[in-house]
Amino acid sequence: MQVVRTIVWLLILVGVLLFSWANWDERVTVNIWNNLVWDTRLPAVVIVSFLLGHLPMWLYYRGVKWNLGRRITSLENAARSSALSRHAPTPSASSDATPTPTPASTATAAPISDPAAADDTLTPTKDNNP
Repeated sequence: MQVVRTIVWLLILVGVLLFSWANWDERVTVNIWNNLVWDTRLPAVVIVSFLLGHLPMWLYYRGVKWNLGRRITSLENAARSSALSRHAPTPSASSDATPTPTPASTATAAPISDPAAADDTLTPTKDNNP
């Protein structure tokens, strides 16, 4: 994508240079106010007009890109925090007391088909799908 963007900008630059070279002798009088007149060459008017039209959209693009980057970072941090808090061991109320051993059971547990916990909020369910 960067190559395409570079090619487009080079084509625009070549077009502006050719236009400027072909129209450099033409002078344009621009009336800004009643008593303020700007006498300039045509390529300067074209380049300034292009930049004035391009600048607001470029600023909008950069603002949207910055905002989306912040949102993505926030969502990644929230997902990371949620994943770490679900799998972190919970501290017991009496952490100073020694645990009592439990007798070993002779029954074998059935194999678990889904390793995710039943209350796992990150696994898709039929209710969450559109």
